[in-house]
Order: sequence, then C-alpha cells, then structure tokens
Amino acid sequence: MDFKNDIIIIGQQPWDTEIGSNCKDIALEFSKTNRVLYINSPLDRITLFRNKNDQKIKKRINIIKGKEQGLIKIKDNLWNYYPDCMVESINWLNSHFLFNLINRLNNWKFSISIIKAIKQLGFSNFILFNDNEIFKGYYLKDLLNPSLSIYYSRDYMIGVDYWRKHGVKLEARLIAKSDLCFSNSAYLAEYCSSFNQNSFNVGQGCDVQEFISVNNDVPDELRDIGRKTIGYVGSLNSERLDIQVIEQIADSFPECMVVLVGPEDQQFKVSRLHDSQNVIFTGLKPVDVLPAYINSFDVCINPQILNKITIGNYPRKIDEYLAMGKAVVATKTKTMEFFADFVYLADTADAYVPLIRLALAEDKANDSILARKAFALTHTWQESVKKMSKEIVKILKV
Repeated sequence: MDFKNDIIIIGQQPWDTEIGSNCKDIALEFSKTNRVLYINSPLDRITLFRNKNDQKIKKRINIIKGKEQGLIKIKDNLWNYYPDCMVESINWLNSHFLFNLINRLNNWKFSISIIKAIKQLGFSNFILFNDNEIFKGYYLKDLLNPSLSIYYSRDYMIGVDYWRKHGVKLEARLIAKSDLCFSNSAYLAEYCSSFNQNSFNVGQGCDVQEFISVNNDVPDELRDIGRKTIGYVGSLNSERLDIQVIEQIADSFPECMVVLVGPEDQQFKVSRLHDSQNVIFTGLKPVDVLPAYINSFDVCINPQILNKITIGNYPRKIDEYLAMGKAVVATKTKTMEFFADFVYLADTADAYVPLIRLALAEDKANDSILARKAFALTHTWQESVKKMSKEIVKILKV
C-alpha cells in the first residue's frame, strides 16, 4: 500500500557507515513514495576525543563550525542531515537521575538542530522513525511533536553492556510511548508487545537481487587457494560469534580454507585463528564486493554464540547467502528456526563439523540451490516496508 508523507529517520548508524544498514535500506524504500530526511546521530564528545583525526569526524566538526553544509541531497525525495551540534557523552554516569537530566539536554540540542533541517525542507505533519536510538532519541517525540512516532527494533539492544546500564528502563518506556513498534523478528516483536500492543513483526529485508545477479569473478586474494572454502561475511564480534567454534572448524577441515570477511574486535585479533595456516582474514571490505566473496565460498557459516543479543537477532547475511544458492550452516536460535527448511542448523557447537561435511558433499546441481534463491527473494525491503506502510495508514486514519 502506497502512501505519501514526510518521514524523519534517526538511528545509530550514520549514512556514511561502511557496513550494511537496515535503517538506510528502509530509508531508500520509503523514499520511493515519501519525502525522507535521514539524520545522522549527533557527534558526542568522547567520539571526538578518540577519533579527532578521522576524516568523518573532521567533516562533522566543520559542519558544527558552519564551514560546511549539513543537509545533503542523496537522491529524489531523500536527504541526509549532519546535525550542527555536539552532545555530551554520559553513559559512564552511574546516577540515573544525572543521566536522564543531561540526556534531556542532549535531546534538546539534537531537536533544535533537526528543526533547522525540517524548516529548510519544509517538512510538515511528519512521521518520526527511530531505529534503536534509545538515548539520543528518547525525548524527540515530545520535542518534535510528530504526527506519528515509530520505534524500530532490529536487535536486542539491552543485551549489550553499553545499552543495558541505562537502557533497560529507557527502552521499555520509549517503546511504550511510541505510536507504533516494528521489529524484524518474531522474538523482538514479542518483546516490544510486552510494552506496546501496537507492535508488529515486519520481517527482514535484503537487497537479494545484487547477490543473485553477481558474476563469477573471484576476489584476487582467493583466486589461487586451490581448495574448498568455508566462509563468513560480517563483523567479527566476539559478543555475537563463537570464536571456539570457528577454531574447531579450522582444526577439523585442514584441507579447506576458512575465510573471514569483516572487521575484527579485540578478542578476534588475539585469537589463535591468526596462527592457523588455513584461515584468511580479509578485513573490512566495501559492501559492493561482498557478493563476490560469498560467491567464492563452498559453504557459508554463521556461528553465533547463544546469548540475549543473538537469540532474537535476524542475521541478514543468511538471506544474502541463500540468495546465491549457498549451503549454509548456522547456529540454531528461535529466529533461525524460520530458515529450518533451507539452512543446516547446529544446536550445539559440536554439530557444526558433521553439518559442514554434509554441506560440502552436496550435489551442486541439486534443487536445493534454486529453492534457497526463491526463498531469499521473498525477503525484500519492498515487502518489509509494505507491511510497515499498512500499519502506518491504519493509525493515521484513526
């Protein structure tokens, strides 16, 4: 269902992020029938201190000083805005009272900056869409007075130490005071519905066409391997991935190469995977070359560690793997049960090795490849945003 409106999107990931982003994809889809203003999170003082020589930070400082324009047109109906304010870094505060006091001030500064962009674009009766920004977006419904406020839950944020400290109370209140809540998994929809009855699972989108239509070029660093590959694409984050399972895979398949594509956290950097002769770390790669890496894998893996962060997480990489017809072995979670007919699910760490052996032995011409591709094609941003639009129209008509 199409509808035309002005939509303001805030979230944790800026438009110039180097990784895939649900929020950006949603903004692009919404902009096909609406005017959309995508707002980067405001610069905070600790980020400035730690990254003052980063070109992205320098750009933000120039905008705050008035040396550059913060409002940039991305395409028809879509703009990106760099706030011309700096907010205080306050998560270290132990006092909830002080945190809330300064967070209100941060939100006020942020809202004043957003209003400048609203006036410049002539937005009115706009929808406010908040992508998991618990702190800097907490008071924006009150300060901006949108016609409709939406909270989008794509991760169990309070499972992460940073967000848990003050977020346990604030996220519940933010969900409760939002007009609508959307999530990308049944688990997160159930979580949101405990605070707001207008909570809906709108599924996960994926730009699968980019993966289906990829050519057969193999990345240079993988071209001369000469053996089968077991690969992973995404952030190498020890809070989400089981390093020991990956080590076990590398040890159990010395005849294969284990290829890990993505940025590493400190735990991965010091893991014994770096001592393995059959493990390749490629580092961060541009989003547009990731299909070529996935296409070169014989088996794709997603060895998630089971915790509060991952149990309800919808890993979009699974759709990307399946869109290329790849055999996939992944940790069994509540959300991954949705993929049970198309993915080998490991319910224990030890189950990975025999399941990978099965996946490697697959007939590459079998019907499973076509079935995987067809299944992935049903998970598009068009379908996800269509579900959102249906609920938005219902609320706006009341």
